[in-house]
Amino acid sequence: MNGMTRRTDRQSAALSRRTLIGAGLGAALLTGAGTGTALAGTRTYSGGPSAPRRGQVFLAAAMDAYPDHGPIRLAQSYADQAGLFSTAFTYDNALAILALLATRTTDGRSRAVALGDALLYAQRHDPVHDDGRLRQAYNVGPYTFYDGSRQPDGFVRADGTANVGTQFGFTGTAVGDMAWAGIALSALARRTGKGRFLAGAVRIGEWIERNGRTDEPLGGYKFGVDGAGAKLPFTSTEHNTDLVCLFGRLARLTGDRVWLERRARARAFLAKMWNADGGFFHTGTNDGVTVNTSPIPEDTQTWTYLALDSGAHARSLDWAARELAVLDHAGRRNSTVPEGQSYEGVTFSSASLLANEDAPIAEGQPRPDRNGVWFEGTAHLALCLRERNRPGDEGRARRLMDSLERAQDLLGTGQTVGGRALPERSGVVSASSPLDTGFGFGYYPYRHLGATAWYVMAAVRHNPLRV
Repeated sequence: MNGMTRRTDRQSAALSRRTLIGAGLGAALLTGAGTGTALAGTRTYSGGPSAPRRGQVFLAAAMDAYPDHGPIRLAQSYADQAGLFSTAFTYDNALAILALLATRTTDGRSRAVALGDALLYAQRHDPVHDDGRLRQAYNVGPYTFYDGSRQPDGFVRADGTANVGTQFGFTGTAVGDMAWAGIALSALARRTGKGRFLAGAVRIGEWIERNGRTDEPLGGYKFGVDGAGAKLPFTSTEHNTDLVCLFGRLARLTGDRVWLERRARARAFLAKMWNADGGFFHTGTNDGVTVNTSPIPEDTQTWTYLALDSGAHARSLDWAARELAVLDHAGRRNSTVPEGQSYEGVTFSSASLLANEDAPIAEGQPRPDRNGVWFEGTAHLALCLRERNRPGDEGRARRLMDSLERAQDLLGTGQTVGGRALPERSGVVSASSPLDTGFGFGYYPYRHLGATAWYVMAAVRHNPLRV
């Protein structure tokens, strides 16, 4: 899920959108202004909007955090307290587009179009390249960096270029991030009928074909490029899963069968990552020859189900639900969950369960809680169980959704975006407690655009990876 999205080992940790994870219309949404009808199939809580509606409120607040810096904008990915200032990850914003469209509201569609146009602006106004790429992340508002240097611009810099996130080194381009942006633009093309969105998605697909395709023994599409343009050696299950969806959509929307051949290539890589004995997918390969057998992440189990619609691989959901299950509460070592609360769900990977609880996740960061709940992944699993809908799946999904909704109500209180207080009980934190992913970075209890978008999609039962 992610900015330099899934790495296949720790060597690429510095390239990940997750590495350092450390009011306007939003207020109007809380009072029901301009939002259209209530979300279908959602529970309403007494005394205020439904939990999914409050998730939509957070997406709006993150998008409207810098009203003095122009109408062309992306949404800030994390609450200010995460220490990433106004960083807007491409992956998170693609998810926000998909979640806003999934709400089927007038406001949601309008906001999705605005974010889609911002991605197109970034594609057309990169400060260096004109080849269809998007960067890992952008700045969307001013701030003073840790070293005292000032970042004065919004998403559009004074010279008209897109404000690439150079302060943290978020300048590379990952195939997974590009794929999600293409998926979001293709969804906008299908919903609005506007050719500019399809054209942008096609440019993304062509960039991936030129820069990612590999003839190595395991095949598929490789990771992408770093900020200097050097190709990265890894090949990711997650990225190729995204491409199954993107290439399938481009085939459908353009009528060009070349995309079907490209989709088949990505799907063939996934087949090689399947562990039939264990009933799960491996994370990928570092060299195109040898499959990485550890760690085993959550999203390669759930996203593959959403994208492949394959009963033969549906056991991956049971593997994730069984092998990555966690329960976090105040009695856990290093837990930051308040007394009297508990949260269930899944963690990031098999390595998260073995994290060294005596050492910080990264320099300057707290020590991990092995039972920290990764709420984004918990939403993935809830959506998948609802999609599969075997006996008992809905009950299991409902327990996960209850945990997500409790987290939105109670965790991350007092946090801000762009210095503005977030609306109460809006937005899901990325993790219940500090969590070590096992891939060289962590997640922390800060309200998060991506986690909230996945929660909203799970709430309305929308599969973003369906062709």
